[in-house]
Amino acid sequence: QVQLVESGGGLVQPGGSLRLSCSASASIFSIYHLVWYRQAPGKQRELVAAISSGIRTNYADSVKRRFTISRDNAKSTVFLQMNSLNPEDTAVYYCNANRRTVDAGYDYWGQGTQVTVCS
Repeated sequence: QVQLVESGGGLVQPGGSLRLSCSASASIFSIYHLVWYRQAPGKQRELVAAISSGIRTNYADSVKRRFTISRDNAKSTVFLQMNSLNPEDTAVYYCNANRRTVDAGYDYWGQGTQVTVCS
């Protein structure tokens, strides 16, 4: 079982920045793929950014060149640096850790952290 705890959310003005963190309890954190999702009111949860165990990254088109995902395996933490925020980025942001083996799949979620962008 892996526990994930997000932090860093808050209220920010348009054009501002926030850095989200997600700390994991996993002792073998490095083998997990890590993903940030978000869910805005009345909308489906969507993938924001992902980073593989091999440090490969991918982003939703809406956040490319504004958001950066990174990981620190030594600290079992994944980060999401968010710049040039706009009101459309307002959502609850969730951290996900997952991995697949031949026999099973593992998915773990954090409790979410609220990001609100408004003036």
